[in-house]
Amino acid sequence: MCYSAMVQTAFKKFVKKRGAIIDFVLFEKLYRMRFKDKKIKIPRGIDANFANPESPEEQRIKDMIDEWDALQRTEYEKELFKQTTRLNNADRVFADKPQKAEDDKRIATNKIAAAKKKLTELNEPLKPTEKSRIFPFQFAPVFVMEQSKLVVKPMRYHLRQFYQEPKIDRERDGLYNARRDNLDKYWKGLWGKQHAAVLITAFYENVSLHNFEHRELKVGEAPQNVVLEFNPKPETEMLLACLWDSWGKVEDEQFLSFAAITDEPPVEVSAAGHDRCVIPIQEKNLEAWLTPVGRDKSELSGILDERERPYYEHRKAA
Repeated sequence: MCYSAMVQTAFKKFVKKRGAIIDFVLFEKLYRMRFKDKKIKIPRGIDANFANPESPEEQRIKDMIDEWDALQRTEYEKELFKQTTRLNNADRVFADKPQKAEDDKRIATNKIAAAKKKLTELNEPLKPTEKSRIFPFQFAPVFVMEQSKLVVKPMRYHLRQFYQEPKIDRERDGLYNARRDNLDKYWKGLWGKQHAAVLITAFYENVSLHNFEHRELKVGEAPQNVVLEFNPKPETEMLLACLWDSWGKVEDEQFLSFAAITDEPPVEVSAAGHDRCVIPIQEKNLEAWLTPVGRDKSELSGILDERERPYYEHRKAA
């Protein structure tokens, strides 16, 4: 289902290569929205595209990133102080409950480590980053075609169609995956109408441990999960076939979101214990894929069939 992917967030290189356009209006809007909605997750790798502003639009985005970082730094410093105090006081506060004291110290220690990690990241100079691992509900740079021009837009990796209520995000948490055998059903409003592509170098999947080890569950054994990282060999960038939509009637709430189309897996992915795989289209077919309106569904299906077919090596993700 492409639980997560290593996305090429340094999109300026692809922009220059293909003569694409960056939708600065949409990027500005997204960064502005983040101050009102902290659930908006923008990877650091996207921020890095604006580390050295080259235009007034990029400077405005960089200013918002700096302001956001300052606010986040203050929050994590407060959290660090709070949890350090909690850790130091655990034995005194729970003098008559040793187990509770140990639990409190364990929780505080974990939160201190998390806060320190975030502060280290925020205190490092913002610098261009080639790629970032993107998880569902995070934003990624996605390519669409508008007026015969390739355009980069920020989209959330979990597709909420325009007519759906926000609760769909909770009710169907797998909507970052658009199954190919469901394109004419659940996704019929977007299939053949609103296509996109995202550039990745690897993808990650949740796999049951017993399937990964090619065995049945033992008596009384509970299923366990393992995350596998799949890398194309030879190493290459892959343009994934995606669907997208715009959600929100109120200006301040509008955002774009996308899902990767998945299909039956190649032999090596199936052998690793997973039953789905992303579809990397050939770059020569990118323009046709991104301009689906007016094309026959058989032509579009042909693009998915004529996919890139690298061999996917796998390993347990770190």
